[in-house]
Amino acid sequence: MSSGEVRRTERWLASARVSLAIAALIAIWMDPGSIHYSIWAYGFLAFYIAQGVIIIIFLRRRQQSTPSFRLLVHSADIVWPALISIFALGGSNPFFLFFVFVLAAAAYRWGLWETVGTSAAAVSLLWMESLSVYWGLLAWISGFLPRHNLPALRVDSSFFEPRGLFMRSVYLLVLGFLLGYLAEQQKQLRAERVVIARTISRARVEAGVTGTLQAIMGELVSLYGARALLLVSQEVNSYRIFVGELSRSNGETNFRWLDPAAADREIFLNDSAAAACYAERNKAGQDGEFRLLALDGEGMRLNEVSPEFLTRLPEKYEFHSLMMVSFTFGQEWRGRVFLLDPTLAGETEEELHFLQELIKQVGPAVYNVLLLRRLRLRAGAVERARFALELHDGAVQSLIAVEMQVDVLRRQSASKPELVTTELGRIQGLLREEVLKLRELMQQMKTLDVDSKKLLGVIHDTVERFQRETGISARFISDLREIDMPQPVCRELTRIVQEALVNVRKHSRARQVLVRLGAKGGTWRVEVEDDGRGFPFSGRLSHSELDNIGRGPLVIKERVRLIEGELTIESNPGQGSRLEITVPQRQGASHG
Repeated sequence: MSSGEVRRTERWLASARVSLAIAALIAIWMDPGSIHYSIWAYGFLAFYIAQGVIIIIFLRRRQQSTPSFRLLVHSADIVWPALISIFALGGSNPFFLFFVFVLAAAAYRWGLWETVGTSAAAVSLLWMESLSVYWGLLAWISGFLPRHNLPALRVDSSFFEPRGLFMRSVYLLVLGFLLGYLAEQQKQLRAERVVIARTISRARVEAGVTGTLQAIMGELVSLYGARALLLVSQEVNSYRIFVGELSRSNGETNFRWLDPAAADREIFLNDSAAAACYAERNKAGQDGEFRLLALDGEGMRLNEVSPEFLTRLPEKYEFHSLMMVSFTFGQEWRGRVFLLDPTLAGETEEELHFLQELIKQVGPAVYNVLLLRRLRLRAGAVERARFALELHDGAVQSLIAVEMQVDVLRRQSASKPELVTTELGRIQGLLREEVLKLRELMQQMKTLDVDSKKLLGVIHDTVERFQRETGISARFISDLREIDMPQPVCRELTRIVQEALVNVRKHSRARQVLVRLGAKGGTWRVEVEDDGRGFPFSGRLSHSELDNIGRGPLVIKERVRLIEGELTIESNPGQGSRLEITVPQRQGASHG
C-alpha cells in the first residue's frame, strides 16, 4: 500500500479502537458485576481510550505512519486486552472482543503469518497471566496494594482456569489463521487487479499496435521473470502468421518481428484443447518430453491432454519450462503467448489462472488500439481524398484557367497592347482569390486545440486575420471576461466563426463584419453580423424553419447540431444578415 493508504488505514483502526472501548464501557455500565467493580479495570480501559484518541490526533498531524510506529501501536493493542481481562469474570468477559480487534488489525495491516503471530503472542500473554495466578503472583499484588492504601485488584482467577483458557487459546489461534488467510487472499486479489490495470494502461493508440504490444509484453516478462516471450498470432481470414519475440538481457528488453516461415503454424499453433498450460521438460530417461498442467478456456483443469502440440517448439528455442496462454482479438485474430523459463512465485495452477485472466482483460484493449488505428487511417484517407478533390476542383482548375488566359494575353500583347493592363488586373484578382481559398483550406486542415482559456484569443486572431487578408472591416466584441466552456463547444464555436467569415467573403459582398460573444439566460451566444446582400429570403428563421425550406449554411447547421445548439438567421436582402448561435451552458453526456 502507498503511504497515503497506510495513513488512512491507521486512522480507521484508531477510530475503531476508540469505538470498541466506548462500547465496552457501555457494556460494563449495564453489567458492573462483570469486572467486580475494579477501579483498575476502569483505569486500564481509560488508558486504552486515551491511547486511541492520541493516535488519532497524531495521525492527523503527521503525513505518514512509519513501520516502527505501527509495530509499537500493535504491540500495545496486544498487551492492553490481556491486562484488562485479568479483572473480568470468565463467563461474561466483555473484553474478549479486544483480542478479535487486534487480530483483525493485524490482518488488515499485513497478512497471514503476522496475524497468526499476533494470535500466538496474545495466547502467550494469557498463559503467562495464568501462571502468575498459579504461582500466586497476582494474589501477592492484590495483598500488597491495600497495605499501601491502593485499591485491590479484584482479580477473577476463574478466567485463567486451564481448561477454559485452553479452549480460548484454540479459538484465538484458529481465528487468527482464518482472518489472516482471508486478508492474504484479499490482498492478492487486489494486487492482481492493480497488475491488470497497470498492464491495460500500456495500451495506447499513440504508440500503435507494435508499441502497445511491446509495452504489454515487457510487463509480462518483468512480472514473471521470464527469459523471453513469444507472441504468435494468425489472421483468421488469410491464415497469415505473425511471430514477435521479446528477449531480455542485462535488464533491457528487445522486441522484434520475425520473418514468417512455412513451419511456424506447426511449431506454434498446433491444435490442442489446452487454452493455457505450464510445461516443464523432463530429464533424460523419463517417459515423455514434457510434464504438462493444462487448463481449458473456462479455467478448468484438463487431466488428459497430450503435450504433442509443443513437441516442435524445442527445435527453434531452448527452454526448461514455459507458460502458454491462448488469445483472440475479435473475429479476426487468434494466437498464443509463450513465456520461456518463467519464475513462479505461487502455485502453478493459480499462476496460470491469473495469466489467463490477465490476457482476457488485456486482449480487448489491444484490439481497440488496432481498430482505432484503422479508423484513423481510414479517416485520414477520406480527409486526404476530400482535400484532393477540393484542390482539383478549385485551385488546380483555377490555375489552369489562369495559365490559359496568360497564354492568350501573351499572344495578343503585340497586336492589342491596351488589353494587357486590364487583363493582368483581372488575373491578379483571380490569383488573390485562389490564395485565400488555399489559406482557408490549410486552416481547416490544422488541428484546432482550443479551450475556454484560449477561446477569446483564438476568435480575436481569426477576425484580425480575416480583415487583414480580405480588406473587409471586421471587429470582435466579447461581453465575457472569463469563460467556463467545455472544450468540444469551444472547438465547434471557433469552427463556426471561421466558416461564417468564409461565407461572408465568398457570398456577401459586405464591407463590415461584427462578431460578438456573450451569455444570456443560461446560454452562450455567438453573433456574426454583416452589411452585405443577405440571404435569399427576408425575415427571421429558426433552425427548424431553415431545415424545412432547405436554406442556410449546411456546415454551420451541422456544427451547431453537434453541440446541441440553436441557429437563427435574420436576413434583409440588400442590407445584410445576422447569424445567431445559442448553446446551453449545461452540456449533455455527448461531450464526455
